[in-house]
Amino acid sequence: MSEPTRPTLEAIAREASVSLSTVSKVLNGRPGVAAATRRLVEDLLHDSGYARRGVDAERGETVELVLENLASEWSVEVIRGVERVAREAGLAMTLSTIGDYHAAGDDLITGVLRRKPVAVVLQFSNLTADHRRQLRARNIPFVVVDPAGDPPPDVPAIGATNWAGGLAATRHLVALGHERIAAIGGPADLLCSRARVAGYLAALQEAGLPAPAPVESAGFSRSDGEREGHRLLGVAPGDRPTAVVCANDMQALGVYDAAFALGLDVPGDVSVVGFDDAPSASWARPPLTTIRQPLQEMAEEAARLALRLRAAAAESTRLELATSLVERGSTAPPRG
Repeated sequence: MSEPTRPTLEAIAREASVSLSTVSKVLNGRPGVAAATRRLVEDLLHDSGYARRGVDAERGETVELVLENLASEWSVEVIRGVERVAREAGLAMTLSTIGDYHAAGDDLITGVLRRKPVAVVLQFSNLTADHRRQLRARNIPFVVVDPAGDPPPDVPAIGATNWAGGLAATRHLVALGHERIAAIGGPADLLCSRARVAGYLAALQEAGLPAPAPVESAGFSRSDGEREGHRLLGVAPGDRPTAVVCANDMQALGVYDAAFALGLDVPGDVSVVGFDDAPSASWARPPLTTIRQPLQEMAEEAARLALRLRAAAAESTRLELATSLVERGSTAPPRG
């Protein structure tokens, strides 16, 4: 049995009936251990307190940020937020990417375990039960920013009021006098996408207006917005929406491209609203009306929460920050 006050790797190996090298492999995230054995050793590490007493002494001085795409404007804001909090805490920040899959793979988690960060912030990621167990067995706290789905209650997460944002965007267009207001959805597997569309539909219902076209799911890229813009705007004038609510700013700029290619004016012929308030929104011509999602603040709160969890000082592990409408030049009353 493990010692009650200072458990050792040897004691954990005896209790699990495995070799010391097997326990070492599990602790350091190395391959070559059967899944059932890995789970048993991780549970013993966690329950015995070894992770808290033994691993912290070997822990690096970094906060690891896991991103989908280093090049996106969204990611740049998240990087700024996490880096600021890490610097204030006297820590460095490391970066790793998962690619456009919304889920961290085994290779990435293994790399995180080897680097031994004091905390992990994940953008958009779904963590499997096995990944969560591996991190907790080593006393590495983690927080998800803008989770892809509806995370389990035990997963700390920082999000934004996406439903309220979709509602505010559509109410703004209704107040301008628009009655044919279309929308483009984001990826259907993302909770934020579904919430934004739900807010749009709620505002239409509130105003007694029908959706002029089915809401199709699309990617978050400019080319996705351009393709959907052609679908919505390339119809007879009497059937064409006078306004479009987009799932993010890049989609909205793609709708600009489609409108200009079709000889339409923004906002004269069609008003456009984005979501995020990325830097490109204010640089666009005309400047883009959008819903501001406080990306940098969300990242800062996620990093602070992760560090509070490390110190066992967190009272709440779920938070949604408010979105807000930013009016610019891409929306106006409909002609006529």
